[in-house]
Amino acid sequence: MIKYFIQFAQSHEDFRLPELESLAQIENVKISYNKEEYKDNCPFLIIEIENEEEATRLVKRAILIRNIYELWGVGKSYEEIHTQVKAKPERWPAYDYKSFKFIVSAFGSTCSSDYQVRIINSFAYLGFKGDINLKNPEVTFGVLEDYGLDPVPPLEPFMIYFGRLIASGNRDLIQTYNLKKRKYIGNTSMDAELSLIMANQALAAPGKLIYDPFVGTGSFLFTCAQFGSFTMGSDIDGRQIRGQTNSSIKSNVEQYHLQGKVLDTFVFDICHHPWRDNLWFDAIVTDPPYGVRAGAKTLGRKDPTKRQLTIGGTHESKDYYPPTKPYEMSEILSDLLEFAARFLVLGGRLVYWLPTVVDEYSSSDLPEHSSMRLISNSEQKFGQWARRLVTMEKFKDNVIGERANIRNVKGIDNLSSVYKKKDVNSNEAETNIEGKKKPGHYLFREKYFSKSDKKQTWTRYKNKNRNQDDDEKKGDTDNAT
Repeated sequence: MIKYFIQFAQSHEDFRLPELESLAQIENVKISYNKEEYKDNCPFLIIEIENEEEATRLVKRAILIRNIYELWGVGKSYEEIHTQVKAKPERWPAYDYKSFKFIVSAFGSTCSSDYQVRIINSFAYLGFKGDINLKNPEVTFGVLEDYGLDPVPPLEPFMIYFGRLIASGNRDLIQTYNLKKRKYIGNTSMDAELSLIMANQALAAPGKLIYDPFVGTGSFLFTCAQFGSFTMGSDIDGRQIRGQTNSSIKSNVEQYHLQGKVLDTFVFDICHHPWRDNLWFDAIVTDPPYGVRAGAKTLGRKDPTKRQLTIGGTHESKDYYPPTKPYEMSEILSDLLEFAARFLVLGGRLVYWLPTVVDEYSSSDLPEHSSMRLISNSEQKFGQWARRLVTMEKFKDNVIGERANIRNVKGIDNLSSVYKKKDVNSNEAETNIEGKKKPGHYLFREKYFSKSDKKQTWTRYKNKNRNQDDDEKKGDTDNAT
């Protein structure tokens, strides 16, 4: 196998390896690398691949990979680099008469023009006779230095990489699906970069059918369709799907020219769906409602003993809307896993977001199902809370009646009934069932707003004290006057 090195984008660091592994599976490319060498604070990773063609295929749709280079030299000094390059002169003749350019860049630092020229001239022994073409060269060579992320970079780089550029990722898609350019969005629309990463995690590819049971404004329908999949979605709230007269999911489909790929959207509750038992979907990609920006609801009554209103024994009135009740996060996850186990094909993936409180999260919080196995679990932090991108794969047939298992919440039906909105104590909520600590996502909405209220109260308290101090100072000044 040939050695290459990858230059990652320095964003969503916890998502980079899971996407890389997914891309290798999509393109059927055998890769080998040392996971211990990977670091979140370093964008470079040495990897072994069979040949240049497979290296190109590997990154052609990557979102978190900027470039992949054939490795010619790596070391802590340029002396080491030149020694390694000179050790294999048989590589050079293939590029003797091709137009070329050199790129010199530094991660965590800057390179002056004079410094770049000096580094490029140090490779003069390669003896290339082709034209220098800075716009459209036939071959590009990269000299990449790693200075780390320290506020004050060191005088010398930690590591230097030199190689021939093979291919670049497809980060241009981030701008194509940028929410600022999209005709129709909502307050829960997922940003383009993460939506595209999720499509790669779901192994989206031509001929596959991918479903979003909490479709909202349809972000995942578009990004999965971008890679050739057929997509469809549903939501309990039809207003987000329908949008307005000239602004809806349909208008976005037309904007991205995805007619024939985005099949349709439906309005129903995931707990009361119309799907017949069959293995319908190659992947389920979704962002379940947290109850923060949009309330999480499911069909039913908060008080199940309350008498149902009917007209002639049926709900035939055009103005009738079925009642809904709060949908607690643990309930959502349990239903989602059980749905995936029933309707995913073998090898199909479930890709979803899990909100959680950072200090309360534990790896055992992740819901489990006997037919599903964990592929990856990546975190995106937002201060006191975070959301985790969880990817699972169906690896065996579902057993009818098999339930999902959520730590210390198994067997609880209608979890929304364990609290009352007017009397919520997040600490009590963590232990109010059987006296056991609950997952970090349990009653997430209540914890989120509880922490927000405390922060707002503290801010008001500080402002109040500041105003009092100002008044006192003003009074002292007046008295002195």
